[in-house]
Amino acid sequence: MNDKDSVAKENNRISHDLTFYRFIIDSLPVGVFTVDSKLRITSFNPWAQKMTGYSAEEVIGRYCGKILRGGMCKINCPLKTVLDRERPILQLETTIQNKHGNTIPVRKNVAGLLDAGGKLIGGVEAFQDISYIKTLERQKANLVSMIAHDMKSSLVILGGFALRLRSKTADIGKEEQHKYLGIIAKEAGELESLVNDFLELSHLQAGELKLNFSATSLDRELLELFETYQPKAVQRGIRLELADAEPLPIIEADANRLHRVFNNLLDNALKFSKEKGKITIVTQETDQDVIVKIIDQGVGINAKDLPYIFDPFHRGESTEKKEGFGLGLAIVKAVVEGHGGRVRVESELGKGSIFTVILPKNRKSGGGKAQPGI
Repeated sequence: MNDKDSVAKENNRISHDLTFYRFIIDSLPVGVFTVDSKLRITSFNPWAQKMTGYSAEEVIGRYCGKILRGGMCKINCPLKTVLDRERPILQLETTIQNKHGNTIPVRKNVAGLLDAGGKLIGGVEAFQDISYIKTLERQKANLVSMIAHDMKSSLVILGGFALRLRSKTADIGKEEQHKYLGIIAKEAGELESLVNDFLELSHLQAGELKLNFSATSLDRELLELFETYQPKAVQRGIRLELADAEPLPIIEADANRLHRVFNNLLDNALKFSKEKGKITIVTQETDQDVIVKIIDQGVGINAKDLPYIFDPFHRGESTEKKEGFGLGLAIVKAVVEGHGGRVRVESELGKGSIFTVILPKNRKSGGGKAQPGI
């Protein structure tokens, strides 16, 4: 093979390699662009175009700081740091602005580009939109504040009434003592419920909540819940009905966890029902499943909230003025799915909601754990 053929073969190899690398970079679900030694953009992959709103034709040859308008461009440009050989690789979180002026939080990885001889010829930057992560961080921060506030409120009330009873027992009549004790019991119950929700959620998210399966009568569980919630419904001016015309078969389930599932669903139905409305518990079975529906005539759920209704900490527009942290339905979903079942919701604003729990008659053998799919 002569020199001319060797050069042609090498050029073909380089061309093939460059095409392959371009294919890889263009296929990445991450914004990637390269710059020359003057910080002028030399390539801009499709994901970078999607995130920024700029086409590659609009940005090639332009100064990167004018395009991305990053939060560190004017302070300590990451690409300039790399090109000045101060750091070979940088990882950081900052912001960029898209074509429309919207600020996007991003996680960046920045590195220098070297030729075959080790000479610095430019830089490459990969960035990911972390808006969702930042939203979760804010939600968690707000959540800690909300929990602390609610726990403190209950503790202050508990301590206050306990102190009154201890210091003024002789001056307080039996009726007033009974009233104070009722308030203490109520606040203690709410505090316990709040703590249990978070403990249960933490176990669910870690995949550590074990389900203890045994022969379970859903008819009995639902009848107990019906009798428990009947006085609460009457107090709220709501009619509660149990429509179980046909007895349900015995199934393998964790009775305590299922009790919690229907407890949460009935709590929600009562919370969002209108006065003089009706809540109906309907049961039925198919060849493979038993089905329980909780039907209310409440305020309903906005259509845009329905896809997220079982997400932890999600609170839709109709729940903004209600108590709670959006954990109940997340726990419902995890426990039902841990039984090999599924839960769904249908709702219309102003007309109410239907929550349907579908449980298999014959449980497939498995680990007996609620999966952390929330």
